[in-house]
Amino acid sequence: MKNIVILGSTGSIGTQALDIIRRNKAYFKVSALTAYNNIELLKDQIEEFRPEKVGVVDAEKAEILKKTIPQDIEVLTGHAALKDLASQPGIDMVLVAVVGIAGLEATLAALESGNYVALANKETLVTGGQLVIDAATRTGSRIIPVDSEHSAIFQCLQGADRQDVSKIILTASGGPFRGLKRDRLENVRPEDALNHPNWSMGKKVTIDSATLMNKGLEIIEAKWLFDLSIDQIQVIVHPQSIIHSMVEFKDGSVLAQLGMPDMRIPILYAFSYPRRMKSPVQAVDFTRIGRLTFEEPDMESFPCLTLAIRAAKIGGTMPVVLNAANEIAVERFINGDIKFMDIPDIVEKAMDTHQVIPRPSLADILQVDKETRELLS
Repeated sequence: MKNIVILGSTGSIGTQALDIIRRNKAYFKVSALTAYNNIELLKDQIEEFRPEKVGVVDAEKAEILKKTIPQDIEVLTGHAALKDLASQPGIDMVLVAVVGIAGLEATLAALESGNYVALANKETLVTGGQLVIDAATRTGSRIIPVDSEHSAIFQCLQGADRQDVSKIILTASGGPFRGLKRDRLENVRPEDALNHPNWSMGKKVTIDSATLMNKGLEIIEAKWLFDLSIDQIQVIVHPQSIIHSMVEFKDGSVLAQLGMPDMRIPILYAFSYPRRMKSPVQAVDFTRIGRLTFEEPDMESFPCLTLAIRAAKIGGTMPVVLNAANEIAVERFINGDIKFMDIPDIVEKAMDTHQVIPRPSLADILQVDKETRELLS
């Protein structure tokens, strides 16, 4: 039985992970859960899964929770709770599904302690890729990607010699605005952007899918996860979201991982790795799908993808600025304070004013993240 810590258990990935555990209680045990402030849902999860420890970032909500759960369950508070729970001994897997740069510190804590990480937090590798890979190498820990695209690449590379890889191909659904030109994107509403055609995700990730920023962030992640140059990573739009990504080898062969667009598949693979277990998701019925199509991404109408590639090639702290500025812009768009096409403009302006630190420490990364947010506040 694997002991699992879920950081961000009340979010989209966290709740789907708990559904996997619910269906496989003979194989997986919840050791700890964390939430930011959704203690109502967390309380329900505690009652069902009976973890030994829980973490609540919001201190006031943590005090309220303590009064409503069994006293033998330890409640940790603040951002430090994420690091403490991620690094505790006797853990087989830490699912990092929190939103934001807090995932970086928690991931580093887990890896430094030798714990395996199922990574579902983009900010971790986007902002601190070198630090994360160095920590995993130093301790012999392992990072198993949960994002459907990176899970697909990870699966395709099993048993392969990395020197034989020519490139990887990340697929993108194109989001709800696929095919629209820039002039038609000016006045789209948040509710339109949140209406993803295929995937069920949190608000921030769904908006990133609509701007194609998510694919840009995935390029940066893939660079670190698979030790590739940016030029070895291609993005193509695949509206059906059945092929989750592909690997092209130097002999011209291409391996692809296919499945229904359901995050429980890559979560289960990460939890059960190196085994495969029965999934609650139906298999692909190719006769019903009929066809799989592909097209080039529209970089002009969706400039966030271009900005992310630029940040990736510059490196250093530039991806930190890209990530922080995007988070602020997306939040403003969801709140109705800016227009959709203001998102890339805000990100670009923040990048243009930044003086890059080539090889940043954790302190540098956190400081640049803070300064970028303050600049845009």
